[in-house]
Amino acid sequence: MAYQMTFKRYELKYLLNKKEKEEILLAMKPHMKLDDYGRTVIRNIYFDTENFRLIRRSLEKPVYKEKLRIRSYKPVQITDPVFVEIKKKYKSVVYKRRLLLPEKTVMESFRTGEPLPVCSQIGDEIQYFREYYKNLQPSVFLSYEREAFHSLDGSDFRVTFDENILYRRNDISLGSEIYGHPLLGKQQTLMEIKTSGGIPLWMSETLTKHHLYKTSFSKYGSAYQRMMEAAMQGEYCYA
Repeated sequence: MAYQMTFKRYELKYLLNKKEKEEILLAMKPHMKLDDYGRTVIRNIYFDTENFRLIRRSLEKPVYKEKLRIRSYKPVQITDPVFVEIKKKYKSVVYKRRLLLPEKTVMESFRTGEPLPVCSQIGDEIQYFREYYKNLQPSVFLSYEREAFHSLDGSDFRVTFDENILYRRNDISLGSEIYGHPLLGKQQTLMEIKTSGGIPLWMSETLTKHHLYKTSFSKYGSAYQRMMEAAMQGEYCYA
């Protein structure tokens, strides 16, 4: 199966309640179709420095920010492929570059500090990122259930709905069970609109009709803020 390895697009986020999600889905029905994968559980390991330099910088809302994570769409064994991703944002445009490698190869590379066994432009970018920030380590495990829809007109316009967003700082493995602390309230959904161009008129009209406005919600950023709040209260275990 061929996977897209580079992305350049806008990503707009909206926090929805149950009724708002139903209204959006109703408006989408003539224009969009659920991906072949249906509803998937996405697992992520975010890497950061010991003092969380990357996410602290991101929360300052600079013009340019970046992050590195490992992602899978199912619980993995050591021989299963996983994505190593660099995600950058510059002036509202998101750039994503990723590689697909066996889980054991990726984790061993980060454990030892040795470069990934890949000779490519994306591999070079990932290696430069690691050398620049030095001593990156697994910082947070983040999971969520996703429904992804693509446009029927053949464009790259996509909409995703993420629910049951959980984070934890222990048991950081893409092969582990799904559990952790929730980042959303009950019956809340994080919707993301992803497009390299404009938003279709029907979607713009739907957002306006239901008074839905963009949010700057960041999964990793929200997890970090919760962790810091817990630390301030003396709760140093983030199980």
